Amino acid sequence: MKPHFAPARYDVVGIGNAIVDVLARAEDSFIDRHGLTKGAMTLIDAAAAERLYAAMGPGRECSGGSAANTIAALASIGGCYGFIGKVRDDQLGKVFAHDIRALGVAFETLPASRGAPTARCLIFVTPDAQRTMQTFLGASVGLAPEDIDVGMIADSKIVYLEGYLWDPSAAKEAFRKAAKAANDAGRLVALSLSDPFCVDRHRADFRDLVERHVDLLFANEEEIKSLYRVSAFDDALQKVRGHCQVAVLTRSAKGAVVIAGDEVHVIDAEPVANVVDTTGAGDAFAAGFLYGFTHGFDLARAARAGAIAAAEAIGHFGARPEAPLKVLIADRLGAL
Repeated sequence: MKPHFAPARYDVVGIGNAIVDVLARAEDSFIDRHGLTKGAMTLIDAAAAERLYAAMGPGRECSGGSAANTIAALASIGGCYGFIGKVRDDQLGKVFAHDIRALGVAFETLPASRGAPTARCLIFVTPDAQRTMQTFLGASVGLAPEDIDVGMIADSKIVYLEGYLWDPSAAKEAFRKAAKAANDAGRLVALSLSDPFCVDRHRADFRDLVERHVDLLFANEEEIKSLYRVSAFDDALQKVRGHCQVAVLTRSAKGAVVIAGDEVHVIDAEPVANVVDTTGAGDAFAAGFLYGFTHGFDLARAARAGAIAAAEAIGHFGARPEAPLKVLIADRLGAL
């Protein structure tokens, strides 16, 4: 399968939480002492964010958020991209806006002038490279339907929605508005399920969204099993078949499986000399796949681009690419 797109200004427009990440190394004893759920994303309030920030070791700040990480990685490969997300008119909000615009990404969402501060995610990376995320969503949950630029959505090949943002009711309506704008313009809608706990909270909504509005679904093994409440990956694979145009299912070291109608592609994980930090691996995989999908790759080649991007992400500390993804993908797949 090779998709065909009508001309568009943007290849992908992402919609998600606009977050500043704070990453620090931590021992398992720190995770246990603070009662954190290892390897998962947990929503916290402002008080918990302050307490954990004070307790964490030396950290590194960088703009983040799942969909924003995917868009940032896409921009490093090449093409034209946009992002819609809410920040506050504070220092971290300015940091986020500067970082994503510096990559060449269109970011025009107006910042909030009052209310909660810009969101931040405290990421604790243990020696086994697992990341435990404690997220204060702050201003990002204020995304509302009026923040959706319908013209931008209509002029994009794909709108990419981040499942993490499904909690607030106004953000749900923003997602629905974006999906309708994409459908009305004949564009595609992609959804990342984001996290098994996120799926557990919104299973019925997500299944309805997947079956009615989503063309491309991104999920890891635990997320897709949670979506269909099954214990075996193969059972989940059979259930998702036919519910959307393409399902992209990642399985960490086991690689990935891509399903589109009768097509099934099993893709090996790219070798990594040293796994340092799994933060953003799924976001990077989505970026590589979406680049290929919007630039004429067949599904297997697009998934290989995703695997290459994911391997780069887990080879260093932090979610944003440090090596030039365009060069890495071209070296392994041929000229882009």
